[in-house]
Amino acid sequence: MSEGRSQGKIISIDEGLVKSQLGDVVRETVEQTLNKMLDAEADELCGANRYVRSPDRIDTRAGHYERTLDTKAGRVKLKVPKLRVIPFESAIIDRYRRRKSSVEEALMEMYLAGVSVR
Repeated sequence: MSEGRSQGKIISIDEGLVKSQLGDVVRETVEQTLNKMLDAEADELCGANRYVRSPDRIDTRAGHYERTLDTKAGRVKLKVPKLRVIPFESAIIDRYRRRKSSVEEALMEMYLAGVSVR
């Protein structure tokens, strides 16, 4: 028989580490998805995508500001777009709300169902 080989567990899994890393992946996915949704809302309000010249354009971007939002997946950092003329008010996240569960729960359900977030 081979030396140094013990009978029993061949592979050991650190469940705490797996849960932590999975939690990080879910949090990052929620953060990316929410930021993409905010960008899409800003594009719709402007009447054209970012950096696109169009005669249908109503407004232009003026950067963004960062804020945090607490979700069940953890604290996410949002980049909320600012527009030059039209005030940006998101339909996704209330202006002064710091905690949101309904959007986050829907995103987790979509993720578990295999819906692509790209």
